[in-house]
Amino acid sequence: MKLILKSILIIVLFIVVEVPIYAQCAMCRASIENNVSNGETSIGAGLNLGILYLFSMPYLIAAIIGFFWYRNAKKRKSKFIFHGEKY
Repeated sequence: MKLILKSILIIVLFIVVEVPIYAQCAMCRASIENNVSNGETSIGAGLNLGILYLFSMPYLIAAIIGFFWYRNAKKRKSKFIFHGEKY
């Protein structure tokens, strides 16, 4: 029960806490275009890495939740089996 409560609390914190980044889109694009035209590609590569990081986080969170759900279901199932008999 405590694990479920902690998981729900963590999920709620992820949903509630957000970073306001909406205003930077045009600025980032202009900065990247300016740097690429000057021959610097390292900032663009860093931006692409950031996009991949943001892309992978929802899948990682879903995988962690699925793992804990599977482990919890397995523990519950093993509680009901007693000396080879199912109850």
